[in-house]
Amino acid sequence: MRSVSRRTLLRGSALGVAALTVAGCASEEPKPVVATPPDPETVLLNQLIAGKERTVALYASAASAKLAPFAERHEAHLAELRRRLRDKLLSSASPATAPPSPASTPPSPSATPAPSRRPTLRSLRDLEQKAAALRPRQLAGVSPALAQLIASIGACEAAHAMALSRSL
Repeated sequence: MRSVSRRTLLRGSALGVAALTVAGCASEEPKPVVATPPDPETVLLNQLIAGKERTVALYASAASAKLAPFAERHEAHLAELRRRLRDKLLSSASPATAPPSPASTPPSPSATPAPSRRPTLRSLRDLEQKAAALRPRQLAGVSPALAQLIASIGACEAAHAMALSRSL
């Protein structure tokens, strides 16, 4: 009988363990990666922000001192919506994947470029009416705090539509 050295025995057992490990890994089928659907509130906040950015751009292109209070209220809505989105993203992200701090993040540019012609009071009124009419449908399934914000924004838009109607 031939004697086996310890070195040969250890080398052979290490190769055996490695072969078993590889064989064990190869026999398992990879599990499909399931993408988690986006949070409905995050999707809604992004939609609201995009709409408000378009509205702010329209009011900015109107360049009328009489419309400045309307524009300021829309800018305040936009700032609050962005704050809510940032807070939601920060609370749902782990510290390792958290987005950059808001102080280092510039405000996002308007979703659409500023229109080439100045909007009319009628077009601004129609925009405000459509936006206010949309808000109640956006309340379903959102948190109470977000529902309150959306309802308040809708009430402000309805008031804008009334004020703009009187100006025509």
